[in-house]
Amino acid sequence: MYSLFKDRAEAGRMLAQHLRHEAGSNTVVLALPRGGVPVGFEIAAILGAELDVLPVRKIGVPGQKELAMGAVASGGALHVEHDTMKASHVTQLRFDEVLEQERAELARREAAYRGDRPPAQVEGRTVLLVDDGMATGATMKAAVLALRARGPARILAALPVAPAGAETEFAGIVDGFVCVAQPAFFFSVGQHYDDFGETTDDDVRALLQRAWARSEGEAR
Repeated sequence: MYSLFKDRAEAGRMLAQHLRHEAGSNTVVLALPRGGVPVGFEIAAILGAELDVLPVRKIGVPGQKELAMGAVASGGALHVEHDTMKASHVTQLRFDEVLEQERAELARREAAYRGDRPPAQVEGRTVLLVDDGMATGATMKAAVLALRARGPARILAALPVAPAGAETEFAGIVDGFVCVAQPAFFFSVGQHYDDFGETTDDDVRALLQRAWARSEGEAR
């Protein structure tokens, strides 16, 4: 099976072409760390938009961390996949234990990425919510819940790749769903990249610093 993208940067450039009609000063790109940040960086650069992160943590089934039984986002928004919990025989007590671990990691990452810099203002703006791909959609749904409380005018889910029909899961949840490819045979996000190496905390910080410096330079 051939891959769709060389790496996350190429995926971002391709996705940006599908988002050109959203370019403007009232658009902000919020990337889900860590893998969504290289994608969002390219989109923000091409559209001339502000870039920030919206930290989200998957709540993985114990022993099967890649299987999401929910997700928690910056600001405390929580999405729970009750069917997955039930099928995996996860008790509420065990779920709460994993949730607290992920909340702690979420707080650590937010401090590491942004420091004392306040989050981007999203009230009344169009938000492009970006990740490097979507499997279950749990993290994206938690991110949308977190964003709604901050009063954006519109939220668009923007993804390089997702399973076929994924947009139906987001009908009524987001204001738009933009995706480069939705292959019929979908096993994981990584299968669609030649290079799907880990994006590190240092990578995220470096990209954010470059994007913020660019935005501040353009504002002068």
